Amino acid sequence: MLIIPKKPIARLAQAEMADVSILGHLLITASQLAQSLSLDSGFRVVINNGPDGGETVPHLHVHLLAGRPLDWPPG
Repeated sequence: MLIIPKKPIARLAQAEMADVSILGHLLITASQLAQSLSLDSGFRVVINNGPDGGETVPHLHVHLLAGRPLDWPPG
């Protein structure tokens, strides 16, 4: 699932202190979605930043991953 803020922020590294409430809201939203989806056994929140970080869409968004055991290290 993707969680996308209404305010366009190109990537996490370009977020500013004025964006702190948006960034916090993204994480709280991820937690609330996980609760509403009964993901009690766990979930992962991912934000990709830059080409080497797996970013392919130039707009900050949060990935909510779940539904199976997520191994470490990822990818």
